[in-house]
Amino acid sequence: MIHELRIYHCVPGRLPDLNKRFETITLGLWEKHGIRQAGFWTVLVGPNNQSLYYLLEWNSLAEREQKWGTFVSDPEWIAKRAETEKNGQIVERIENMFLAPTAYSKLK
Repeated sequence: MIHELRIYHCVPGRLPDLNKRFETITLGLWEKHGIRQAGFWTVLVGPNNQSLYYLLEWNSLAEREQKWGTFVSDPEWIAKRAETEKNGQIVERIENMFLAPTAYSKLK
């Protein structure tokens, strides 16, 4: 199992818009494309309180490339993403990392 950590750094004040987009649009499209999430987090205490952190689960990098590629090119996603950004950009920048568990990790 490979986990992908994605961090979305929002334009100041736009984190609620990003959360709404995930809840009402993105998660349904991920289900359609077979993308599995392990969890979402925001910062309760600490820096980056305008960021959304989440983990995706993949069986392999090949699975990730295939499923993520079909998701980002889905005309429904492209249209709905554009609609949510009609008042301006939501995400300032994205970081992503592919994580491999250590031998002692509870989550494998």
